[in-house]
Amino acid sequence: MGRSERAHASREVQRVRDMPAPRKNESAAGGAVQWIFQWPYRGILAFLLWTRVRPWQLTAASPLLICLSGVLIITQDWFAAGWVLLAGGLCDVFDGSVARHRGEVKRSGAFMDSVIDRLADAIVFSCLFWTFARRGDELEAFLALITLIVSLSVSYVRAEAEAAGVRLTEGFFQRLERMLALMIALIIPGMMLPMLVLLAGLGSLTVMQRAFFALKEA
Repeated sequence: MGRSERAHASREVQRVRDMPAPRKNESAAGGAVQWIFQWPYRGILAFLLWTRVRPWQLTAASPLLICLSGVLIITQDWFAAGWVLLAGGLCDVFDGSVARHRGEVKRSGAFMDSVIDRLADAIVFSCLFWTFARRGDELEAFLALITLIVSLSVSYVRAEAEAAGVRLTEGFFQRLERMLALMIALIIPGMMLPMLVLLAGLGSLTVMQRAFFALKEA
């Protein structure tokens, strides 16, 4: 490797090092995820900025990938569905990161981000419910339906609390944990039922946790 190549490589390493770390999520896995993925996050962010991708392009790609994941769930190609869901989740994460780095943060972007998050929950869990109901797996279908209701309720409680003037970020099991659990369930054979039990149980506890805190602070 020549001197110019070494200098270029050094600049690229420094560029990645200077990228901001992911923002901590106020949830059970938020701190661990922030620490584990800080360097991959910086590398992906540096690559996206280098390609000059726009935040709206990532925002648009996210629901398309999530819809594709839903189709793959219905066709029971779960391994592929898990990786496509991961790609959609990464687009959802990095659209805001790219916008902040470019100084293009807008309230409309935050609104669309929130809408896409709810859309993702609705699509993937309704597709799971449909698949299990069609196969006659009543327990799994019931848990998928409960998880769908719970995931929307977690966000609804927060929205209503903030409308009442209560800033609400608490929640043991939030969207980050839901997506991680669902990806594990889709990618690893035999993990769907235990992950659905986890999603339904801890998600319900999170709804009660947020409701209690909102009532306490209101």
